[in-house]
Amino acid sequence: SGINIKKQLFLVFTLMGLLSGIGGVVLASYVGYGTIAAGQGYELDAIASCVLGGTSTLGGSGTIFGALVGALIMASLNTGLQMMNVAPAWQYVLRGLVLVVAVIVDVYFKKSSN
Repeated sequence: SGINIKKQLFLVFTLMGLLSGIGGVVLASYVGYGTIAAGQGYELDAIASCVLGGTSTLGGSGTIFGALVGALIMASLNTGLQMMNVAPAWQYVLRGLVLVVAVIVDVYFKKSSN
């Protein structure tokens, strides 16, 4: 009785592979070509989106809605910085600062609640 762990892991990894493939096709169609380095630099945005959306870096769980809100915040920040003609190096610095501030606020509220 119970949940078959091996079957569930297989299904999760299969689903993630399928979704990664779909994401690769969508990215290649958006950019216009396929390359190995096409997704470099998205890691910071993904982590910052999750942290801004409420996922704790000290453990715990977040919500899909929170991750979407965080992604919207990061996308708005990226678009705003590009519209203001901020140099790409400074864009990375500012996005990193947003991530650091979000982590500090998360740690502060997590420790103050305990």
